[in-house]
Amino acid sequence: MDGLLEAVRRYTQAQAGESPFRTAIEGLTILRSDHEKRPNHLLYKPALCITVQGAKRAIFGDQRFDYRAGQALVVSVEMPGHGTVVQASPSEPFLGVILELNLGILREVLDELETPPVASPRVTRGVFVTDFDGPLAECALRMVRLLDTPKAIPVLYPAIMREICYWLLTGPHGGEVVKMTLTNSHTQGILSAIHLLRHRFAEPIRIEELATVAQMSPSAFHRQFKAITSMTPLQYQKQLRLIEARRLMVSDALNVETAAFQVGYESPSQFSREYSRMFAMSPRRDVASLKPTAA
Repeated sequence: MDGLLEAVRRYTQAQAGESPFRTAIEGLTILRSDHEKRPNHLLYKPALCITVQGAKRAIFGDQRFDYRAGQALVVSVEMPGHGTVVQASPSEPFLGVILELNLGILREVLDELETPPVASPRVTRGVFVTDFDGPLAECALRMVRLLDTPKAIPVLYPAIMREICYWLLTGPHGGEVVKMTLTNSHTQGILSAIHLLRHRFAEPIRIEELATVAQMSPSAFHRQFKAITSMTPLQYQKQLRLIEARRLMVSDALNVETAAFQVGYESPSQFSREYSRMFAMSPRRDVASLKPTAA
């Protein structure tokens, strides 16, 4: 990890502006924080969230995941959550790398494996923490170094992503990673329902409709959705709505009432209550605190 630490430190020191740093590689984001931060609510995509230095905490529903230097949070399902930097200082800042996984390449690599991993038969959460060292850390280092030669990115990025997918599929969590590629599993049914929620989060959606999309009974769907995401479909939808409303108010300068209606709330007062519960302050105060950062 020493090489990756030095590469990430050097990259962040050369950047203007504030973290997160979007890079020339689509899906690769580099993080730096000189101090602990309040929770950052966002929609996580399938990705490797690597802690290079310091420590971080992620919460999805009622489940908490702590990961520190040499570990990575692996997210296999799109879901709302919030992350918090819990160990950082000016002398030893938190440094992290987020690398979104390319599911198309993951499927290609799976098809070429002589002995593909067997999907775990039990329903498990769509997120886990794993040690991040050896070949995976070397791949991440090459990915970060690739930023020094932008013209090489379209040629070499696919090969590095293929190698990352190989080590994930053949590693100790291969039985969980392979579920991201299966089309006839219970997990895939939940993923289909999640995609529907993502595209229609502002509309009222009945559990029965989601269960039909997932090809399950309503009771089985509800149970397995919560097992994978650590939240109910209603909680998932509510968090999507509030995260999008926050974005609309910060980035598009919508007022509270307009943002509330746009994400599906009929009552601005209910929106404000639920927003305050999730973000620990009223919409107006929260947006005012974020605007200098967003500028």
